[in-house]
Amino acid sequence: MGVCRMRLNRDGTLYTMNYAEVSSVAADHIEKKPLFHFFPGTYAFSLGTWGCNFHCQHCQNWEISCVAIPDASQQLLPEREIELTKRYNCAGIAWTYNEPTVWFEYTLDSAKLAKENGLYTVYVTNGYITPEALDTIGPYLDAWRFDVKGFSDGFYRRLSKISHCHKTCI
Repeated sequence: MGVCRMRLNRDGTLYTMNYAEVSSVAADHIEKKPLFHFFPGTYAFSLGTWGCNFHCQHCQNWEISCVAIPDASQQLLPEREIELTKRYNCAGIAWTYNEPTVWFEYTLDSAKLAKENGLYTVYVTNGYITPEALDTIGPYLDAWRFDVKGFSDGFYRRLSKISHCHKTCI
């Protein structure tokens, strides 16, 4: 199991353990993300999964970001996510509460469907993503809210256990 607890390497093949596994769902004002000049006054269907690729000591969502997937986890397939977004009169979707890149395949599938349905899309992220992954999902994201955790390599190394993380983050 990887640092985020959502990827498993079995005999050289990487498996995603949390596709469509949802820890938190809410219809939030977009300003709560916080984005203040992006579709102001609208609601975003906000959701998160389990796990994170950082281990911030100050994490406000540690109950979902620092644990493995519990047995009582709920699944929400991308098609259903779009249905609920519309049902709750949300103008878009925000993947938030924990790091959205830890369920990259799910957010990519959902973002594609959101665009087909005229919904905006938002990543609230720590920014630690490969250039290839960013090139893949970038065309389907309308906003990217980047949390700066610190300003030194040492600080980021403590969070991610990776050297030069602050240079890798967007």
